[in-house]
Amino acid sequence: MNNKEIIQEIYEKIKSIDDEGELASYIPELANVDPENFGVHISTINQNNFGIGNCYDKFSIQSIAKVLSLCMAYRILDKKIWERVGVEPSGTAFNSLVQLEADNGIPRNPFINAGAIVISDILISNLENPKEDFLNFVRSISNNSEINYSDKIAKSEKKVGFRNIALCNFIKSFGNIQNEPSDVLDFYFDLCSLEMNCKELSDLFLFLANHGSSMIDNHMILTKSQSKRINALMQTCGFYDESGEFSFKVGLPGKSGVGGGIIAIHPNQYAIAVWSPRLNKKGNSYKGMRFLEEFTTESQLSIF
Repeated sequence: MNNKEIIQEIYEKIKSIDDEGELASYIPELANVDPENFGVHISTINQNNFGIGNCYDKFSIQSIAKVLSLCMAYRILDKKIWERVGVEPSGTAFNSLVQLEADNGIPRNPFINAGAIVISDILISNLENPKEDFLNFVRSISNNSEINYSDKIAKSEKKVGFRNIALCNFIKSFGNIQNEPSDVLDFYFDLCSLEMNCKELSDLFLFLANHGSSMIDNHMILTKSQSKRINALMQTCGFYDESGEFSFKVGLPGKSGVGGGIIAIHPNQYAIAVWSPRLNKKGNSYKGMRFLEEFTTESQLSIF
């Protein structure tokens, strides 16, 4: 079977299973999403693209945006970035404060909330108009001027973001936040509110399957070395304290978001986006994880 047939078959199978997940109701606006939404889209290096289900419906990509903010900051600071944030799996929840005390305010990796907040601080320090500049960066990678923040989602997160406020202030106490915490958090909540559909997401992330170069005009977004390291971080840290499980079952670099989206990369081959809003206990899409496990098993295509 080809990818299209495999995706169709697995989609129908996973669509019909009992979804044991729950909506991310701690962000009020995400609790209003139809829990039955389920979409998949694959974008390949050789342009054999295919989507099914709710793959054209926009959703809040949440922490998937952390990969994009990291890419932008990495372009600016290159290897100096690792003086501010680590590259190790955390083994703890995405919003944990526990390790920051022992690690003197250096987050374990850029994909936990603490790490993404430090990356936000780096961007604020280096960009003239952070929100506009970041949005333009994302739009330029995707060649899509319609990608935007969601005011509703951002406002919803700002109302209940007490844990992130605590994280930012705690990191500030160690000197690893240089700007005003309120400014850093305002930017952070906005970047997490980015909305895309599965097609837009898989198209955008294809550059990480193409050694850091754009599939549109082949210009270099990241160097080959930087692209390799971003993929390595997605492999080891992209799913918080379920990263090992995802690597074991799926075998691809990837990143999840509490909006129910997952992006996964197969270098030299494809980027695949899955969206199903109900989350498992670790905060990752229940059906999304199941789908990708079966897809790489059935296609026999993983990086291992």
